[in-house]
Amino acid sequence: MEHNQTMEDEVQSASAARRIQRLSSHLNPILPDHSDNLELQLCASRVKVSVNTQRLSDFMRGKHRDIQERVYEYFNSRPDLLTPIEILKDEHRDLCARQLLGVVRDAGIKPFRYVAEDPSKYFAIIEAVGSIDMSLGIKMGVQYSLWGGSVLNLGTKKHKDKYFEGIDNLEYFGCFAMTELHHGSNVQGLQTVATFDPLTDEFIINTPNDGAIKWWIGNAAVHGKFATVFAKLILPSQDKKGISDMGVHAFIVPIRDLKTHQTLPGIEIHDCGHKIGLNGVDNGALRFRSVRIPRDNLLNRFGDVSRDGKYTSSLPTINKRFAATLGELVGGRVGLAYSSVGVLKIAVTIATRYSLLRQQFGPPKKPEISILDYQSQQHKLMPMLASTYAFHFATLHLVDKYSEMKKTHDEELVVDVHALSAGLKAYVTSYTAKSLSICRQACGGHGYAAVNRFGSLRNDHDIFQTFEGDNTVLLQQVAGDLLKQYKEKFQGGTLSVTWNYLRDSMNTYLSQPNPVTARWEGEIHLRDPKFQLDAFRYRTSRLLHSAALRFRKHSKTLGSFGAWNRCLNHLLTLAESHIETIILENFIEAIRSCPDASSRAALKLVCDLYATERIWNDIGTYRNVDYVAPNKAKAIHKLTEYLSFQVKEIARELVDAFDLPDHVTRAPIGIQSPVEAYTQYTQYVGF
Repeated sequence: MEHNQTMEDEVQSASAARRIQRLSSHLNPILPDHSDNLELQLCASRVKVSVNTQRLSDFMRGKHRDIQERVYEYFNSRPDLLTPIEILKDEHRDLCARQLLGVVRDAGIKPFRYVAEDPSKYFAIIEAVGSIDMSLGIKMGVQYSLWGGSVLNLGTKKHKDKYFEGIDNLEYFGCFAMTELHHGSNVQGLQTVATFDPLTDEFIINTPNDGAIKWWIGNAAVHGKFATVFAKLILPSQDKKGISDMGVHAFIVPIRDLKTHQTLPGIEIHDCGHKIGLNGVDNGALRFRSVRIPRDNLLNRFGDVSRDGKYTSSLPTINKRFAATLGELVGGRVGLAYSSVGVLKIAVTIATRYSLLRQQFGPPKKPEISILDYQSQQHKLMPMLASTYAFHFATLHLVDKYSEMKKTHDEELVVDVHALSAGLKAYVTSYTAKSLSICRQACGGHGYAAVNRFGSLRNDHDIFQTFEGDNTVLLQQVAGDLLKQYKEKFQGGTLSVTWNYLRDSMNTYLSQPNPVTARWEGEIHLRDPKFQLDAFRYRTSRLLHSAALRFRKHSKTLGSFGAWNRCLNHLLTLAESHIETIILENFIEAIRSCPDASSRAALKLVCDLYATERIWNDIGTYRNVDYVAPNKAKAIHKLTEYLSFQVKEIARELVDAFDLPDHVTRAPIGIQSPVEAYTQYTQYVGF
């Protein structure tokens, strides 16, 4: 109660200070700083931006372009390893395994060494192989990020010494057995148990009921030889219960014989069957019946058991050990966010090229026009193209932060990356899933042809929204972190790096909007990065402030859980708003760091479309609090439509800058040469 009263007093004090500041600012509005002549020129330009595609591509592709080219060239030289349009489940699984073996053994690309040494290079490889076949990208991720990553991140030197080479060269295909039939997101609710037997110095792995069967386990149905099994660690104790539950830990469990590949005693494996997509990945279900493993098979970085059954850990509580364990597994989320952008690049490339190629109708007695000349098609695709660029830079930033975290193990950075990876994975994969359907529809009947890939891309990507953390759950983690940051601000604490902009939010962004600036509608003002960032930050800060007050109010009558559920939709909106702010910040920073003037101009145009379209999509929020006057709202809408047209004018150059070869996009309607598009398509069906 004292905490709440102190917080309320400080809110009232801050509110009074804001009222005084507001009166002063209304009387003396701060005019925008136009000292940056380059920004002014870019904003004021009404001529078509000239794009040097090669320079823009060089800036986009970055330092790991060579390794991706090696992947593309390998598969271009091996047409027998390209996934056909029509393929049965078992054949696809066999092909996917041969693809992975080919990359590692024939092409000599060893991703596992980069998981710890150079994560950005590893994620670049994952993106490239996922462009060839998403099943291959996921199978590689299961092998190296999940199975291999659990050994590297949760184990100690003895585990790395024993398993590294086998994982690296694919002798030890492995699984990541966390999810159960009854539990997915609630990992602490897992029911599989690992009971220590001090007489034999072994753990006994058991599936106590059908709900505890490990489910959707990649590599389990066919290829896996080992599994990292997450189970409750049960130790004998001297109290009345006779046992102690030490919480969820990870154990290496052999599941098939290394020589015969036969299922080992006590282990029951079944195939999860045909899925909506990703049928090149062999998902299986695992049941354990008194399976004994050596004590050394406990991945013991955060907790260990001695020969006499004593438990030791550098972390004092189950919750802290659990948080540390999951914190080491965020690489999977980072990879999914990054790979999802790769999928979006392919889809928007195909849809944009086709929209430039396809002609329908036109003015009377004049030639037909490209369907991308229609405002409705621009409205569908150009903000999507802008978002693809925005997500590209945001996920690169995430990968850089993740790489830094792996090197420094800085605690503040760990917290920051955990929240940022959750938010970007949720936001980007949800956006990509919706966009894949829009791209399919934007290409009409030809978008429905399997050869043009929208169907397989949509089906394979769909699961990105729910594995490695359900998106709704992940957004709640972001919202929870934001509320925690809000509370710490009023207790004098420091804010994590990603939340820096909230330092002054209660004093600046929560003040009543200035009635003068609320009416400014000039293009230079609306395309000023400061206005755009202020608008995004203002919305997030308002949502955070109101969510905190609502949550505290409802907690008094409903308790914390009930209050959270009552405010849930509000909290999800808050999390999405925060992530959109982070994305915009990184886009603006990327533009500033771009060395080529023509690329900066193109990126600035695309960034302006991303920002104004997001503001327009939530214009009701801004109007409700008079942050934007009616005339300004109308100007934002008109500018968004104009920017879509401007981006359309350089759309071909923008998708070409993704530098995706035709043998990677593999869609006749989306090839680079418009002259050959229909020719390839007709040849495919037999003409």
